[in-house]
Parts: sequence; C-alpha cells; structure tokens
Amino acid sequence: MRVAIYPGSFDPVTLGHWDLIQRAGRLVDRLVVAVLYNPAKTCAFSVAERVDFLRELLADTPHVEIATFHGLLVDYAKQQEAHFIVRGVRAFSDFEYEFQMALMNRKLAPDLETVFLMPKEEYSVVSSRMVREVGAMGGDISGLVPEMLVERIASRLLNPAQLG
Repeated sequence: MRVAIYPGSFDPVTLGHWDLIQRAGRLVDRLVVAVLYNPAKTCAFSVAERVDFLRELLADTPHVEIATFHGLLVDYAKQQEAHFIVRGVRAFSDFEYEFQMALMNRKLAPDLETVFLMPKEEYSVVSSRMVREVGAMGGDISGLVPEMLVERIASRLLNPAQLG
C-alpha cells in the first residue's frame, strides 16, 4: 500500500491545496492530509476549524484522511507508515525552501521520499496568506478557496474576533 502525507497549515485551505489533494490522491492508496499544530504560529483559524473545513471538502474521498500533528514531520510520517511526503511548489521561491526541507527530511529519514507537485496554472498565485489578506480587506475570495467554504472563510476573515 502506497501511503503519502500532505502536510500543511491549511490556514485556510485554498483551491491550490484542493488541487494538490486531488492529484496526490490519484498517486497513492492512502493520503493523509496532516494539519500542523504549531503553537508558535498565529493562525486565522483554529486547528479544529481547519480540520472541519478539510473534512467537509473531502467527505466523499474515502482514501484521504484528515489528521493533525505536531513535532517533526518525519516522525509523524513514520507513525503513519508513509512512503512519501507530498509538497506543493508554485514558484521557484517555493522550490528553494521545499528543496532544503526535503534534504533535511532525507537526512532524518532516508527511506522517506519527498514528491513535489505543481498546482494547475490558475492556482500558482493562490496562497493561504493571500486569501487571508484579500478576505480581511473585504475582497472576493471566491475562485481562491473551495466554493462550499467561501462564505464561512470570508465571514471569519472579516471578523477575526470569532476565532473558534
């Protein structure tokens, strides 16, 4: 069984994430979308909200699981018996950072491979940071996040005091 981990903060989940989840899911038997819990990072959405968004989005995708983790990704990947880490690369600047992380992960876990996937061209400029910035200023985030989540994400970004 081919198992992969697609880790990230998903704060919030974007159409770029969704594209990579769908494409990575076709490459493996089991895909674990792993939401990173990092108490040092200030997020717009709680871990529980991010997990809920992903569960709703992936409700009809039985071989894709949603989980949370903290600590080293390679340790979590070993716990999940994963063979691959899936990472998205939108631009050369992403690749440079991801390449360094992949080399460190290989040093820590030589049997764990990193697979880089590029999103569809229309999502190459979409990032969670951009969604947060556009949404916080009242901009239209449809076309940036999955349609079923637009209203809830937009509402939260306009009213950050509602953090769950």
